[in-house]
Amino acid sequence: MRVPAVSGSFYPAEAGVLKDQIRRCFIGGPGEPGECTGKRSISAVVAPHAGYVYSGICAAHSFKAIAEDGLPDAYIVIGPDHHGVPYDLVTSSEDYCTPLGAVKVHQQIVSRLREYIPDDPRAHVREHSIEVELPFLQYIDKAPAIVPVIMGRQDMQTAERLARALKIACEGYDVVIVASSDLVHYMPKTMADRLDSHFLNAVASGNVASVYDEVRRNNLSVCGYGPIATAMLMSLPGKIQVMDQTDSSFALNHDTSAVVGYGSVVMRKN
Repeated sequence: MRVPAVSGSFYPAEAGVLKDQIRRCFIGGPGEPGECTGKRSISAVVAPHAGYVYSGICAAHSFKAIAEDGLPDAYIVIGPDHHGVPYDLVTSSEDYCTPLGAVKVHQQIVSRLREYIPDDPRAHVREHSIEVELPFLQYIDKAPAIVPVIMGRQDMQTAERLARALKIACEGYDVVIVASSDLVHYMPKTMADRLDSHFLNAVASGNVASVYDEVRRNNLSVCGYGPIATAMLMSLPGKIQVMDQTDSSFALNHDTSAVVGYGSVVMRKN
């Protein structure tokens, strides 16, 4: 079982404290999840993966939407690589663990997926972009099953390849994509607000090429644009809604001269 790499730093290491912090993220943002409608219209969400004191309230918007829409068979959690894994794409058949307990991997989907991309638990040992999403999933779902995927390359061709593989691997299962991404990194708040707004507008347009155009044209430091593009490719045609845009300056009186941006996005089927 993959042990947590960032508990005690990105989020609390003690289960009761962690649950309370997640609850406060909901209360301080969109509110606690309400009654489940059972509609199951959500195909994907975008959620940040920074420390909860910075991005947890923003992330709560996406997870509240899932909780109220209905819980799927599995969550395909796609995160960018921060540590130089030697793969374009890599999944893991090893269960994850957080302070809230075990998070099981959906072995049937992973067994199909490994026909298209490598399965190497070692590549997942240090990466936080998947791990940080899991306590939120455990908060809204008592027994979430996940398919973890790290993107070492995030170009459009790799996103298209991953989307094709996932469509085959997930056939017959009801899944939600969780695209893990922060937005621009370490720039003045006014500039970050403008660039993030333009980027999220491109996401909401449903035009994957325009998302890559924004990244290239403005040299954006959005760390998970590949997971976001994959989520879009898996969701279209459909409705894409930006739920929240914020940045690290809203937490702990963080320096406005060098912020990290965060966004919450929900993608729904037609």
